[in-house]
Amino acid sequence: MIRTLFRLLVVAILVAPAAWAQEVTQSGTAAHLPFGVGERADYDVRFGHVHVGSGDMEVLPMDTVRGRDAWHTVFHVSGGIPFYHVNDRYESWMDANTLSSLRFWQLIDEGNYEPKRHYEIFPDRREFVENDREAQPSVAHPLDDGSFIYFLRTIPLRVGLDTTFNDYFVADRNPVRIRVLGRDTVDVPAGRFAALVIQPIINAKGIFREGGDARIWLSDDANRIMLQMKSKLSFGSLNLYLKSYHPATTSAATPLNRIPQ
Repeated sequence: MIRTLFRLLVVAILVAPAAWAQEVTQSGTAAHLPFGVGERADYDVRFGHVHVGSGDMEVLPMDTVRGRDAWHTVFHVSGGIPFYHVNDRYESWMDANTLSSLRFWQLIDEGNYEPKRHYEIFPDRREFVENDREAQPSVAHPLDDGSFIYFLRTIPLRVGLDTTFNDYFVADRNPVRIRVLGRDTVDVPAGRFAALVIQPIINAKGIFREGGDARIWLSDDANRIMLQMKSKLSFGSLNLYLKSYHPATTSAATPLNRIPQ
């Protein structure tokens, strides 16, 4: 169940056309990022109205990958239901200037399902390697599940936008369609906020199929923090709500714009 939530979150945010990727690279990403080292967001995970887990997203100290300066981020989720516990960790390393994915780790622990996947991603070669397997085709500006989340926050979003992207690092999983449906005001444990409502659509079976109804709310400010996500499943609804937000420890960090209740 929690793994399904993470996949919903990941696909909901896979929304970066290649033209925007080039624009960010040329304008100098590092000087305009809405996130930084020390930023952290904590979430409540619910099945319907029942609390089933918690999650957090954090920007760790800067690192290097194959000699390149890299952002290092982590998404962790834990919880579950009786007799089924989840403790998953997803880490991403992305080029400090272009946000291209350089390394991606999936450390999954869900009941008896415990895969460990380590990806080395090579933007210049348009290839990636999973564990010790043979190299597979990638794309020119590869983005993994985690780096997509942060890249989204650097690009312009406007009501009425309806577009597709082809930047996911596994080439044959592209494209994904994204629609910006409108603006809203949401109440989550962290407070009341103005939000942009986004709908992702994938040409495949599942929650994001054409005609499906999964939505994600991003803060309608410079931070673009995920405030909540709601998805309707055949057996109920799986939802995620922001509990707390801590901005980066840099001087440029800005708090979320709460609306008085």
